Amino acid sequence: MREMVEYIAKTLASEPDLVEVTEEQRGNRTIIHLKVDDVDKGKVIGRGGRVAESIRALLRVAAVKARTRVILQID
Repeated sequence: MREMVEYIAKTLASEPDLVEVTEEQRGNRTIIHLKVDDVDKGKVIGRGGRVAESIRALLRVAAVKARTRVILQID
């Protein structure tokens, strides 16, 4: 799941080298932290948060297959 978020974020970002994705386990939850350059935050979040919600929807599908819960935090 971390790789999927990293791929999507690097594709959207104008500075893909500055994209950082870390993963943290807390019980049966996985927290994915996405850090992008300030210039790219708008692209990753999208108008009204649509892009971020789409990424979260893809993560939910992957989490169901892995029988876990995933939270995406954009820093």
